[in-house]
Amino acid sequence: MKLLKKLLNKINGLHYPQEYLCIACESFEQPLHLYLIEDGKVIKDITNLHVFVGYNPLIFSFPSSAITSAGPSMITIAFSQQLLQSNAIFSKKDAVAQLHLKKIKEQKAGTETILYFEGVKGSHHFISAFYQLIIQLNNRLYQKKSGNVFLPGNLYKQVQIAYSIPRNISLATVGQYDRYNLFPTDLHGPVNTDYYIISLRHDGKACQQVMNTGSLLLSQVHSDFYKTVYALGKNHMQELKEKDNYPFSNEVSAKLQLPLPSSALFYRELELQDSFVHGIHRVMLFRTLYRQGFQGVPSTLSHVHNVYATWRQNNQLPGNYLLR
Repeated sequence: MKLLKKLLNKINGLHYPQEYLCIACESFEQPLHLYLIEDGKVIKDITNLHVFVGYNPLIFSFPSSAITSAGPSMITIAFSQQLLQSNAIFSKKDAVAQLHLKKIKEQKAGTETILYFEGVKGSHHFISAFYQLIIQLNNRLYQKKSGNVFLPGNLYKQVQIAYSIPRNISLATVGQYDRYNLFPTDLHGPVNTDYYIISLRHDGKACQQVMNTGSLLLSQVHSDFYKTVYALGKNHMQELKEKDNYPFSNEVSAKLQLPLPSSALFYRELELQDSFVHGIHRVMLFRTLYRQGFQGVPSTLSHVHNVYATWRQNNQLPGNYLLR
């Protein structure tokens, strides 16, 4: 079986050894654009109007103002390297990937309504159909292991597509009674200036800590911090500990007085307003209490999936990947 696994990894067509590749988001050139497609037409660019909040199942959220039709039950999103104009006729050749999603929930956030959609099917051309088959076979044979979230069938392809857009990896600080936890998350994003969404695994200790305290500090960090950030992933299942156990700076946030991680570029202080469980996720809606950025050249830590990075390599598109 080990020989088969080595063979599958050798012939999977991927250019990089790691599944997720860290980048400095601001210097990542020529990223893809996301377009809402309806009745065969391009409706609008929603690259900056969606939040990726779940991978099992795939969950995207949108402010209702981003969806022009009255409460659509299904939507299609195209991922394209090209700049497409609103109301233009959509051609499949213009898209390197597509996602089809169904609406699962509506949620109020002040005067805004948030629409949540779950992935139904995804397709892409980042790598050939043969290589996609090899990767799916490897996933089915070797990813069903303890501690790993198995993504069956087309769901794995949907997740690969979702991560073709750089996803910011921030560090969340939660604390109570002078004890803290610090853990990374990439399933998050703003609804608007007043509200923010973060999704965590509902069975994780980090999630329970946030639910208990009702608040957290979310910090964007410098890309140079990428190895430390990935190493903190285990903290999703760790108890609160004393401050010295974490790579905190000497600075604290303005209102919650929570310690800021080293290399913080920007932070938000957030207060929990609402939450719901869907799949393995607890999707949490926060009100923004305070925001602050720090001066300097931005180099925000994010990451993308290997299948997309391989497509970029094959199409001579530049990459600033940070290999762990």
